Amino acid sequence: MDIPLTIRQTQKALFEKRFSMVELVDAYFARIEKLDKALNSFLTLNKEEAYKKAKKVDGLITDYGKEILKDKPLLGVTVAHKDLFLTKGLRTTAASKVLEYYIPAYSATVVARLNEAGCIILGKTNCDAWAHGASGENSDYGPTINPWGKTYVPGGSSSGSATAVAASFSLIATGTDTGGSVRQPANFCGVYGLKPTYGAVSRYGIVAMASSVDSVGHFARTVSDIEKIFDITKGEDGKDGTVKNSKLKTQNSKLKIGVPKEYFVKGLDKEVEKAVLQATVTFKKKGIEVVGISLPHTKYAISVYYIIQPAEVSSNLSRYDGIRYGNERDAFGDEAKRRIMLGTYVLSSGYYDAYYLKAQKVRTKIIEDFEKVFDPSNGGVDAIIAPVSPTAAFKLGEKSLDPLKMYLADVYTVAANVAGIPGLSVPSGFTRKGLPLGFQLMGPRYSERILFKLGNIYEKATNAKPQVALE
Repeated sequence: MDIPLTIRQTQKALFEKRFSMVELVDAYFARIEKLDKALNSFLTLNKEEAYKKAKKVDGLITDYGKEILKDKPLLGVTVAHKDLFLTKGLRTTAASKVLEYYIPAYSATVVARLNEAGCIILGKTNCDAWAHGASGENSDYGPTINPWGKTYVPGGSSSGSATAVAASFSLIATGTDTGGSVRQPANFCGVYGLKPTYGAVSRYGIVAMASSVDSVGHFARTVSDIEKIFDITKGEDGKDGTVKNSKLKTQNSKLKIGVPKEYFVKGLDKEVEKAVLQATVTFKKKGIEVVGISLPHTKYAISVYYIIQPAEVSSNLSRYDGIRYGNERDAFGDEAKRRIMLGTYVLSSGYYDAYYLKAQKVRTKIIEDFEKVFDPSNGGVDAIIAPVSPTAAFKLGEKSLDPLKMYLADVYTVAANVAGIPGLSVPSGFTRKGLPLGFQLMGPRYSERILFKLGNIYEKATNAKPQVALE
C-alpha cells in the first residue's frame, strides 16, 4: 500500500476504509524493517503498544465516524519521538549509554497531549547523545544517515526524527531545538521543522540540555500539519513555569519580510544563498514586501551560545550520578565530557564574570536587535528570512574530528534560540547533487501564526508537493 504523506490524506483514507489503522501500522513497520538498517533512525520500536492502539483507532472510526475528530483531532497519526522525550513504559536513552536501560514512569507533556489527540507512537528516534551535536554523528548507538544520500549526515541533534519523516517511517516526529536541532535536520532532510517560541510548549518530561534555550518542536511534510501539531502541543500544563498561554500574533495587513545582511557573508554556499534569494522573489510575486535589515550583534550569537549552553549542560548533566538511576558517569561520551568541562570552566570562580555574565549581557543586545527590526512603530518587519545552515548536508566524518567546525554549523540558527523567538524551516528544492535545500522564517515571540501563513503562501506559490526519500 502507498503510505499517506499528510494528516489530511491519512484521515481521509481511514474514514473511507481504504485501509485500516492496523494495516497502516503494518506498512510503516515493514518499511522501517526493510530500510532503517541502513539509516539507523530508530533506537526503540513500540510495536506491541502501536498495534493495540491501532485496533482501538479502527474501533473508534467504526463506532463514531468523523465525529471522533472533535475529541481526537490527530486520530490515526503516527508519531516518532526523539529519544529525549520521556515515554511511560518505553525505553528512553537520550542516545547515551548512561541511560541505556532507563524506562520512564511517566510521559512528557507533549507525548501525553499527542497520545490524547489520537497519535500512535511507532518508536523512539536516534539523536546526538543528550542532544549535543549538529550532525547526528554523536549518538552512542551509531550515527543516523541522511536518506537522500547515504554518505551524508542528516543534521542534528534531532537526526532520527528528521530522517524518519523524510523516509516515510512515520507521518510526524518530535524534536528539540536548542541551537537549531529541529530546523537544521529538517533542512538537511527536506521536511518542515518548527522551533516554537521559548515558553510556548512545555519542556516537562524532556531530558534537559540547556534550560534557557531548549525549545520543543516537531517535523512534518506540510505547513498545515506543522500547525495542527503545534495547536495540540502548545500551552500551559502547570509543570513548566516558563510556559504561558500568550495570545499568538496575527497579521491581516500587508506582510513585510526582512533579509538580514549579516546572514549573507563569506562562507555561505552559493547554492544555499541562491535558494534563499529565490524564495524572496517568490514572496515578492505574491505581494509581500521584502526589505533589507541589519542585526549587528548576530556575529556574536555563536560565541554567546557556546558559553551559555555548555554552562547549562554542565549543570543539567550533574544529576546523572549513577546512583538513583542510569549507569555511572564514565559512560558519558566524548562530546558530553567536552561540554561538561567547558561549562564548568565558564562557571568557575574567577571566570564567571569574564565569560558567563558577559555572554548574558551580549545576549540582551541580540534580543534588542530582533525587537528593533520587529517593532511595528518603527516600520518593522513581520518576519525574517535567512539560510538555515551555511551549506547543504555535509559528508559523514567531514567535521566530526573538528568540534569548532561542527559548532559553526549552527551559526545561522542559534540567534533565534538566544532570543527565544520562533523559527520555521521550509524545504525549497535540491542541490545539483540531489541534497535538500531550504530556508528559515523567524518572527517575534508568539508569531507562529504569521510564520505558518508565510509558509502556506510559499507552499502554494511553488505548488510544493511532499517529497519522500528512498522511493
